[in-house]
Amino acid sequence: MRMGLLGCGRIGKVHGANISAMDGVELVAVADAMEDAAQALAHQHGAQVRDPLDICAANDVDAVMICTPTTTHYDLIHAAAQGGKAIFCEKPIDLSTARAAECLSIVTAKNVPFMTAFQRRFDPSFADLERRLRAGEIGTPELIILTSRDPSPPPVSYIETSGGIFRDMIIHDLDIARFFLAEEPSEVHATGACHTDPGIGDAGDVDTAAVTLKTPSGKICQINASRRAVYGYDQRAEVLGEGGMLRIENRLQNSVERAGEGGFTRAPTLHFFLDRYADAYRIELAHFVEAVGAGKSPSPSAEDGLRAQKLADAAQTSLDEGRVVTL
Repeated sequence: MRMGLLGCGRIGKVHGANISAMDGVELVAVADAMEDAAQALAHQHGAQVRDPLDICAANDVDAVMICTPTTTHYDLIHAAAQGGKAIFCEKPIDLSTARAAECLSIVTAKNVPFMTAFQRRFDPSFADLERRLRAGEIGTPELIILTSRDPSPPPVSYIETSGGIFRDMIIHDLDIARFFLAEEPSEVHATGACHTDPGIGDAGDVDTAAVTLKTPSGKICQINASRRAVYGYDQRAEVLGEGGMLRIENRLQNSVERAGEGGFTRAPTLHFFLDRYADAYRIELAHFVEAVGAGKSPSPSAEDGLRAQKLADAAQTSLDEGRVVTL
């Protein structure tokens, strides 16, 4: 598979390295608004620097990875679909659900493979928990608790263009909620506050939030999220079912535990999402390449991206209006 990489920033560098490390996959071309970033990544992996729209139309490119700012996704998805390319797109598809739906329409009309990059589904622990749920290991899931906390908040300049905590950060948890529940939520209630930086509040966002989802059959998922956890990157999950519980703990920098007069101490958590989900990024790319190569639809799909976006919109409405939103 010959790939074009659109966006050479933090996540683009991760995907570029993973492409180069895979057998049977070639990074042909890269593009970025920052010329120096594009040149550096191209030099590192033996690729060419091209205009992003040229990559979307190129005859020597089979698939494109869209890792650019969210505000650019709409145009690039349309260009890649028109060019007949398989598309791997970082979340969210667009900050507007209506525009995301238009992206789904063009992808469907052009019959091109599309994958929304919710990498947590491919993390070995999250994937194993979901597999064991589907196998009925604890019976019907009744209560899910997802914890998602960043070590420190991003700059306010990022917050101002992010679309808000629900569309930018918690959308990952909303997708995992759907992944575990295997039933679409019908009620959404969200609350939030600003604790870490008044500038985040001034930008119209919150940095601490809780979301409760409920399905028609009564399954409940509680998501708690924060932009600040001074002890490190906090990613935990717990699923309670009629026959027991499945739980995912944090991954630590090492497994050494010290016992002394002061008690037990362990290593810090892995620093941030690039470290915590390094395996997931490799596995999701392998899934995309394998699915497209076999003529199958990769997952999560554009529909999955759109459904998570609708939940994020409902959470924002719930926060803004102080009410439960029914879907």
